[in-house]
Amino acid sequence: MTHLQTSRRQFLKTSGALTLSFGIPLMDVHSQSAPAPDKPRLAGDLQIHRKLNAWIRIDSAKQMVELRIGKVELGQGILTAVAQVCADELDVDFSRIHIISGDTALVPNEGVTAGSLSMPYCATAVQAASAEVRAILLGLAEVKLNQPALQMKVQNGLIRANNGAQTSYWDLVVGESLNREATGLVKPKPLNEHRYIGRSVPRPDIQAKVMGEAIFVQEQRPQGMLFGQIVRPPSHGARLKSVNLSNVEKMPGVVKVVRNGSFLGVIAKREAQAHAAAQALQTACDWLVPQNLPKTQDMPAWLLQTKPDVVIPTKKQSRANSSSANTPIARVVEAQYYRPYHMHASIGTSAGMATLGADGVLTVQTHSQSVFQTGEAIAKMLGMTREKVRMQHVQGSGCYGHNMADDAAADAALLAVQVPGQTVRLQYSREQEHAWEPYGSAMVMKTKASLDAQGNVLDWDYTLWSTPHGTRPSGQPGNLLSAAYLEKPFAMPKPVNGGGPNFAADRNAIALYEFPGHNVTTHFITEMPLRVSSTRGLGAYANIFAIESFIDELAHSSGSDPVEYRLRFMKDERARDTIVKAAEKFGWSQWRKSPGRGRGIGFAKYKNIAGYCAVALEVEVNRQNGRIRVLRAVTSADCGHMVNPDGISNQIEGGLIQSLSWTLKEEVQMDNTRVLSRDWNSYPILTFSEIPPVDVVLIDRPGQPFLGAGEASQGPTGAALANAVFDATGVRFRSLPLTPDRVLQAL
Repeated sequence: MTHLQTSRRQFLKTSGALTLSFGIPLMDVHSQSAPAPDKPRLAGDLQIHRKLNAWIRIDSAKQMVELRIGKVELGQGILTAVAQVCADELDVDFSRIHIISGDTALVPNEGVTAGSLSMPYCATAVQAASAEVRAILLGLAEVKLNQPALQMKVQNGLIRANNGAQTSYWDLVVGESLNREATGLVKPKPLNEHRYIGRSVPRPDIQAKVMGEAIFVQEQRPQGMLFGQIVRPPSHGARLKSVNLSNVEKMPGVVKVVRNGSFLGVIAKREAQAHAAAQALQTACDWLVPQNLPKTQDMPAWLLQTKPDVVIPTKKQSRANSSSANTPIARVVEAQYYRPYHMHASIGTSAGMATLGADGVLTVQTHSQSVFQTGEAIAKMLGMTREKVRMQHVQGSGCYGHNMADDAAADAALLAVQVPGQTVRLQYSREQEHAWEPYGSAMVMKTKASLDAQGNVLDWDYTLWSTPHGTRPSGQPGNLLSAAYLEKPFAMPKPVNGGGPNFAADRNAIALYEFPGHNVTTHFITEMPLRVSSTRGLGAYANIFAIESFIDELAHSSGSDPVEYRLRFMKDERARDTIVKAAEKFGWSQWRKSPGRGRGIGFAKYKNIAGYCAVALEVEVNRQNGRIRVLRAVTSADCGHMVNPDGISNQIEGGLIQSLSWTLKEEVQMDNTRVLSRDWNSYPILTFSEIPPVDVVLIDRPGQPFLGAGEASQGPTGAALANAVFDATGVRFRSLPLTPDRVLQAL
C-alpha cells in the first residue's frame, strides 16, 4: 500500500479540491516551460507537465482509467509498459487502462519519442502521477467512509475499509479531471506489491498486427477520402523551370493539380488515378539539375577535407595527472574507420492523411515521432496558428529515427488545404522513399592509442568527422522536405550537434573504459551533400563500432583475450557484469576455433547513461565468395528495473538484427547527380533466412531507474560482427558494410 508522507487533511488542503469536470487548458498541454524555481522537482516529464489531469482521467461511466501520454508507439512497446506502471500504482487491472497517445489536442507535450527516453521520462512521470492520484482517491474515500485511509485496501479500483464499508474510484470521481498539480509527496509502491511491473504482459496491439487488421496509417481508407501524390525533382537541389499542367488536369478522376514553386502534387478520386496523373505530370516537367554530389567512393575523403562548422574537444582525463605519468610508451597503434550513409529503409513507405475542417482546424494523422514539433512546423509552413493544426499519431510500419513520416504529414497538409472538408491520403512510392528520406550520416573515425610494454592503454585519442544527426522539424518548416521547394521557400535551419550527453554525432564517442589519458575530438560538419537526420542510435552505432573494433585490435596485438582485455579497463561493475554474462552464455572460454569460423564481442552503455548491452557473435566466412554467415548471437542487457522483460528482449533482438543488416549490407549509393539506391536491389537489407538464432540474457535491477532498451544493441552488434570476421580471417575490416565483394577483395 502507498503511504502518504503527510496527513490526509494537510494533503487535501495543500493540493486543492477534486473537480468533477474541468479540462486542462490547451496552452498548458502545449507548454514545455520549466516550473517556478520554488516548486519541488518532480519525476520525469511530470516536471514540465505538473497537472495530474494532463496525464490521468477517471472515466466513471466506463469504469476505466484514461492515461494520456505524449510519447508514441513505434513498435517499441512503450504503451504496454507505461500501462503496466499505471495499473500497478493505481491498483487497477491492466485491462482497465485506456491510453490516448500522441494527440496534440489532448496529451502533454513530451517532445520527440526518441533516444530511449520514453521509460526514463514518460514511465517515471506516469508512475509518480498514478501514485499521487491513488493517494488522493484514498483521501476522498477516507472522508466518504469515515475510515482511516491507511487501513483501506484497493483491488481493481474498489476500495474496502476494515469495517466492510466500500466505495470505488468510479464513485468518487464523476467526470474526467484531476485538476491539481502533483506535489511529489507520494512515494511509488514498494517492489513486493507490484502485479504487472516485471511481468511480460502481452502487448495489446500485437494480435491485430498478426491478424492483418488495418491499424497502420498506411492501411487507413476512410470513406470518401481523396488520394494525393507528390512529384519530386530528379535529384536534391533541382528546381522546376517549367511545367504544362493542362493535360494532367483533364485526366480521369483528377480533382486538382497543385503547383507552388517547385512543389508539385495531384489530388484524385482513386489511388490509381492519382498515380497515373503523377506519372504524366513527371513527364511534363523541365528541371534544372545540379551535378555537385560527391560520389559514394569519395565520401570518406569529402568528410576529411570539408571544413567543420565547429570542432568540439572533450578531455575526459589526462595522463599527466595519473599514476602512469612516468610510464614509458612501448608502441603506438592507429586506425581509421568508416560508416556510410544509411537509410531507414522502412518496409512500409511513409504516409499521412489530412483534413481541413469547417472550423478551420487542420487535422493530420501521422506516424511521426515528433507530433508536437511537426505540427508546429506545418502550421508555420501554411501560415496557420499553432492551435489550428491538430496532429494525431497513428502507428505506422515505421522506423526508429527521422524517416519521411513528417514529410508525408506535411505533404498531405499541403494538398488538403486545397480541398477543404475532404480527407486527403498520401503515401510515397518505394523510389520516392529511398531517394528522398533523410539518411543516417556518413562518418569517419580515427583512433590512436599509446601502450606500455604489457599492452595497457596509456593515452587514448579518438577523433571523428560527421555531418548532422538531427534535422527533425523541431517547430521549423525548413526541416520539412517540400517546404524548401515552395515559391516562398523555407530554408533549413543550421543544424547543431545538440542533445547531450555525448550529443549526436559524438554519441558514445567517450569510451566507458578507464584510461589514464582520454581525449575525444568532434569535427561537426553542417554542410550536407544529402539530407541527413536521425537513424537509430544517431552517431552511437559508428562510434561504438570504431571504439570496440579498436580495443579488439589492441587486445589481439597484445596477445590478450578480448573479454579479459576489456575487463582490465572497465571499472563500472554493471558494465563488467553485462560483459561477463554475455561471454558466459556464449561459452566464450569453452569455444574452440575451426577453419573459417570466428567469434567476436562488443559492448557499450548507450549514451554512457542508459542501457548496458554486450553482444557476442559466431560467424563463418566463405573464402570462395566472401559471404559472411552469422551462425549465432548472444546478447546481455541491463536496462535497469525491468517493466516488461519480453518487450526489452524484443528491443535488444530487433536492434541486433537491424545492426547486422547495416553492417553486412547497407550503403546508400550515389553519383555526382543523384541517389542511385532506389529499390531493394540497389539497397538490400537482411532477409529472414539470414537472421541467426539469438539468445538474450536480461539483467534485472529492481529499484533502479528505467534505462530504456531501444538503442542499446546496435553499436555492440556491429563491432562484434567485425571482430568475429577478423577472428575468422585474420583481416581487419574498418570500412562498412562488409559486403562479399569487399571481403573477397581483402582476402
